[in-house]
Amino acid sequence: MDFDFLNSKTAATLDEIRVRVAHALARHPLCRNVRFDIVSVPRTRRGGNWTVTLQSVEPRAVWEASEIVADIQDAYDLALAA
Repeated sequence: MDFDFLNSKTAATLDEIRVRVAHALARHPLCRNVRFDIVSVPRTRRGGNWTVTLQSVEPRAVWEASEIVADIQDAYDLALAA
């Protein structure tokens, strides 16, 4: 059985990723006021080609916000511009 689909990421634009991160952070009570920006970066060894810069994070929300962002980074890959 081929399990490559478990490691595949869904392609998304910067705007789509921004919306997903915003909605995910808004669902967590500690992360509702977190401000962030999505940045395109060169592809890393792990395969990522975007990152999130978190701003205005309450100290007690840092861990939760980081975990939320990490989960989204594991699921989405930045789509190439057409």
